[in-house]
Amino acid sequence: MYPKVAAIVDSSKFRHFITAMIVFNGITLGLMTSREVMEHYGPLLLLLDAIVIAIFTIEIAMRIYVHRLAFFKDPWSLFDFFVVAISLVPATEEFSILRVLRVLRLFRLLTVVPQMRKIIGALVSVIPGIGSVASILLLLFYVFAIMATSMYGETFPEWFGTLGASMYTLFQVMTLESWSMGIARPVMEAFPHAWIFFITFVLLSTFVMVNLLIGIIVDAIFAIKEESRHEANEEEERARLKAEIGQIRELLERMERRL
Repeated sequence: MYPKVAAIVDSSKFRHFITAMIVFNGITLGLMTSREVMEHYGPLLLLLDAIVIAIFTIEIAMRIYVHRLAFFKDPWSLFDFFVVAISLVPATEEFSILRVLRVLRLFRLLTVVPQMRKIIGALVSVIPGIGSVASILLLLFYVFAIMATSMYGETFPEWFGTLGASMYTLFQVMTLESWSMGIARPVMEAFPHAWIFFITFVLLSTFVMVNLLIGIIVDAIFAIKEESRHEANEEEERARLKAEIGQIRELLERMERRL
């Protein structure tokens, strides 16, 4: 019994089936957000959703049976267990938030698809670097927010009246969303030299810190590609050695027959 279940769990066909179920469940969850669709096909969609949940539950049970305690030591497996467990809790009035959290099932694609798992692993590995850049960016926001509140708070209380409002306005400026015509130019009408403040902030936050953050993530992605390329080269080398060994064995067998 155990070898058969283990063979099924570790097979690529089983993984592809679960991937297809996740994608299918994503489509049904999207359709369930439409009132018109629910009026016509609501019972069918709820039935399909229940079937998918049952399949996921059986899958988790099989993986626990095969991997035993090792299942609960793997973070990806714990995430799958958590997502499926949420789906099994009845979505009553007290637990209505769980109805929304059921959409987290779609994130199971991150655990099923190896390439997605590698990308998430790479992002997790660069969290210290991202945290350092984010801390510097937060400090930059705080300093410039204090300056903006002190200089422009009385004239533009909606944008810079409080420290929180200033930080939110500066976040809009950092994203470059209508920062010039919507914020900087109106402020410059009252404070002609305000362009120095805004351009300095944009250069430091958007063109330096944000690009530095993106650079850290890009480096992580390149590391994944290099690792994948190295693994592919190793696979090719193993295949070549296996072929050469097979040729040598065939040659030795021919020599033995002649002798």
